[in-house]
Amino acid sequence: MQRTTHRRLLARPVVVSLAALVALTATSCAKSEDDGASDTTSSAAAGSEQKVAEPKPGSKTCTIDAFGGKKLDLENATVGFSQSEKEANPFRIAETQSIKDEAKKRGVKLLTANAQSQFSKQISDVQDLLAKGADLLVIAPLNSDGWEPVFKAAAAKKVPIVTIDRKINAAACKDYVSFIASDFVEQGKRAADQMIEATGGKGEVAILLGSAGNNVTTERTKGFKDQIAAKAPGLKVVFEQTGDFAREKGQQVTEQLIQSKPGIKGIYAENDEMGLGAVAALKGAGKKAGAVKIVTVDGTRNAVQGIVDGWISGVVESNPRFGPLAFQTLDGFTKGDEVAQDVIIQDGAYTPDNAKTDIAKAY
Repeated sequence: MQRTTHRRLLARPVVVSLAALVALTATSCAKSEDDGASDTTSSAAAGSEQKVAEPKPGSKTCTIDAFGGKKLDLENATVGFSQSEKEANPFRIAETQSIKDEAKKRGVKLLTANAQSQFSKQISDVQDLLAKGADLLVIAPLNSDGWEPVFKAAAAKKVPIVTIDRKINAAACKDYVSFIASDFVEQGKRAADQMIEATGGKGEVAILLGSAGNNVTTERTKGFKDQIAAKAPGLKVVFEQTGDFAREKGQQVTEQLIQSKPGIKGIYAENDEMGLGAVAALKGAGKKAGAVKIVTVDGTRNAVQGIVDGWISGVVESNPRFGPLAFQTLDGFTKGDEVAQDVIIQDGAYTPDNAKTDIAKAY
């Protein structure tokens, strides 16, 4: 009845490039302006670029005519990028670097802002990017709701918006053009499959929830619970508490978990940072590697190394290298091409079978 994550990956949809998917073309150039980007190793060169899963029949698209914008040459445009969270998290570091790298590669003027995990600041950040002359926006939202002031300001200037990683609850091809992200429900299901395999499908497990107010947490939780209920009713979720996608909070919550549920068999952490916090808590409690099975989502090098070292049972990838797809989408859209309203990324996974050989792909 159980299927390994490796076999699930083989069964996933055929992967196609975004260029083939929405007839987009890429450009490259030499000049850049990215508000202080460093000459660090290219995020694309450091690991695998994102790939797009084959769209479902009837998937909706958007064009500049339908959106109500104006055609422009991306090379001569100014792109504003709004990052949501403090860049202490490797996912955010890699995400921002990927945007900067692609802007530099294409010769696009880039303005950047970081909300430092404050939603009110992110709203004012985006409004400031518009005031500075951004012709196009790429937003990594902190929350899914509350974006009406930004949509109003962007609409007044006919500035298209592409959102990445987290979904904004708004109308596609009206408030924003495209949403580029992973299938978070599917990530939760795949994490459940890894947990079922690691635990044998029986015992008590805990969930370290991500931050509230966004679709990532909701959907990763739903996918995990639905899959457990369908495939391993002997596996019981007996503890749920938010770790806010942070390592320190993940450690604190796990310390509480160990006290309240000493017989816990597995921990599903909805990102790697919380999972690594759980590892620290287990080590502090004198547990042996593998005594409590941990499954996480992201694909950072530290988490993949955790698999190699025996502390983590599996990691479902959530690829943060949005730069190429975000700029391909903007490029095609501003030229008048059709672009997908929902661009779903095909993610991989790390297991004890491939962690040592594939760690270089992690970020």
